[in-house]
Amino acid sequence: MNTSKLVNIASHLPKIARERPDAIAVYAPEGQDCQGRTRHTHLSFAQLDRDSDRIAFSLQKRGIGRGVRTVLMVKPSLDFFSVTFALFKAGAVPILIDPGMGLRNIGACLREAEPEAFIGIRKAVLAQRILGWGRKTIRTVVQVGGIGLSSRYITLNELRLDWFTQDENQQGAGEAHEECPPQLAATEAEDTAAILFTSGSTGPPKGVVYSHAIFEEQVRQLRTLYHIEPGEIDLCTFPLFALFAPALGMTSVIPEMNPTRPAQVNAWKILSAIEDFGVTNMFGSPALLNRVGLDLSKSETQLTSLKRVISAGAPVPARVLKRFKTLVKPHVQIFTPYGSTEALPVCSIGSDEILAETSLGTDTGQGVCVGQPVLGMRIEIITISDDAIMSWSPTLSMPDGEIGEIVAQGAVVTSSYFHRDVADKLAKIADPQTGKSFHRMGDLGYRDARGRIWFCGRKSHRVITSSGTMYTIPCEGVFNTHPDVFRTALVGIGRPGAQRPVLCVELWPGIEISKHESIRRQLLEIGAKFNHTNDIRTLLFHKSFPVDIRHNSKIFREKLAIWAARQVR
Repeated sequence: MNTSKLVNIASHLPKIARERPDAIAVYAPEGQDCQGRTRHTHLSFAQLDRDSDRIAFSLQKRGIGRGVRTVLMVKPSLDFFSVTFALFKAGAVPILIDPGMGLRNIGACLREAEPEAFIGIRKAVLAQRILGWGRKTIRTVVQVGGIGLSSRYITLNELRLDWFTQDENQQGAGEAHEECPPQLAATEAEDTAAILFTSGSTGPPKGVVYSHAIFEEQVRQLRTLYHIEPGEIDLCTFPLFALFAPALGMTSVIPEMNPTRPAQVNAWKILSAIEDFGVTNMFGSPALLNRVGLDLSKSETQLTSLKRVISAGAPVPARVLKRFKTLVKPHVQIFTPYGSTEALPVCSIGSDEILAETSLGTDTGQGVCVGQPVLGMRIEIITISDDAIMSWSPTLSMPDGEIGEIVAQGAVVTSSYFHRDVADKLAKIADPQTGKSFHRMGDLGYRDARGRIWFCGRKSHRVITSSGTMYTIPCEGVFNTHPDVFRTALVGIGRPGAQRPVLCVELWPGIEISKHESIRRQLLEIGAKFNHTNDIRTLLFHKSFPVDIRHNSKIFREKLAIWAARQVR
């Protein structure tokens, strides 16, 4: 007898559609009115449920059903929501890749994922045809929007019409056509629900395998952790996070922006979306919060409808939190959950605690506090190693206060990458006691006396000199206190064990080159005050750091290290 639990992340949608059919599920921008203001189109929960049912029916009819890996390259839109929920309902496995990672990386990801179907906007379908993405495995291509590129391809509208154009013998000639019956594949908890590729900010992009159970647990954690209630209005500037909104019963508002360029967002369009719809929940990368905070704080703007703000992707500087806090009501917090594509959320902390307490530690070189582990998560700090660790042992754990590698175990921790056995061995530690694995976050940090976790930088970014190891975040935190400094990045030149520490410095825009020398002297004086930074004697000014394409917040220190080596030579 099969005792596996039946779980499908899409099951939240029909439930909400029954309870609140006329409530709006998604608003999407659609052109401008005669006054130049953004117009919006929308779907209610009932409409989104029906539309995704029709598409799911057609997908299954055409062989895109349970377990079929399907590339999804559709911009944030009503169609994005309909198609994604249709894929989940059909039991298919969406493959989500950041389009900004570059054509070469996309091609490599698709070769690795071996998709059988491809659903994309006209531009993506054209690229797939010309560049041959997934040529060996893709057998069905669906174009979303625009005139079909070829009769070989199916359009999304053709999928929608499938239910209405079935053989009349099935329906009965002349009979009224009934609505498409509910479509929900009988997927099990551990069935693969999606493959989400990492951004490639710390190495080649890898496909992370998500089960339906992991998505379910993430929905539960977000609801519990941040007290999210059905009926709230969500402004989500990151497409993947937007998919949680309908599952949480929230109305999702798609802002008018390029989701791959959050650092360049138009703050006034974000303001307009918040005010027009009474947004209560907002997700944004640190770069987006910085941009919006800088622009809106110059006016007397108040984002009075917001109940909470969530920011992830990189540590959020305290000054960014402090500036954004002036835009919201005093009791509203900016939460910064810690995690990765492989495990999220792992820890969480709010702006009140950061600004009142932990930011002082960051400024003096203690790292960035990412808060307490979320309920149900087990966090351990282990001895730093670049080698694979096959099995968990208590002897791996380090005492509180000592910097080591952060590992996590829990219901939101993914168990593997897709077709990446070597990466699995390096990233996972089997735990014989629980039968589960620890995920090695690739981050360094420590646990304080109150059980909070402090982040000290990526393991691959540590600088190993002849006199010891230097950690990026504790060192950079000291120099970032200078008022003219936007951000800094510590890199090492040379081979590990004999590396030369170099501090790359990005100043706030508008600071004249003539001030560089005085700023250099001041930064060296700041660094000389601390034991862990007084060996940093080489400073290089960089116009604009290279950052990740997903959040525009993680610094590509590998690229900066190559640049710094050239400058020093």
